[in-house]
Amino acid sequence: MSKIASVSDLANDVSGFVRKAEQEGIVPISKSGRTVIFLVGREKLAALLETMELQNESELMALVKADRSGKVKFNPVPNGL
Repeated sequence: MSKIASVSDLANDVSGFVRKAEQEGIVPISKSGRTVIFLVGREKLAALLETMELQNESELMALVKADRSGKVKFNPVPNGL
């Protein structure tokens, strides 16, 4: 994540901060020394939304938990596939 910018920095260079969010994903913005908002680039937001959707899939999350606990056995993929 990039350096925290102030609301007045954002007001002085909106297009620059939009560009920065596109490039870096997330740009924190502060007001009175406290982060109050984040500019989030489209690709980063899409990835976050996809992650949230996957986390709502109970069967998938059960498989992830089983894998993390070592209960999932993977079979080798045969050559030629």
